Amino acid sequence: MNKHSMIFIGLDTHKEFHEVAYCEEQRGPSPVHYGRIPSSKVSVKKLPPTPND
Repeated sequence: MNKHSMIFIGLDTHKEFHEVAYCEEQRGPSPVHYGRIPSSKVSVKKLPPTPND
């Protein structure tokens, strides 16, 4: 049986940077602040597919 999981990602976008946060699918957990990244396409593409990578 396949187990699927869902992660919700939040981006607070600014001209020079993005603040990134995520929350796993369970109800109730607090969002986790991933960090600040530059606001370039390359930086966004380099985000890991899952927070633990």
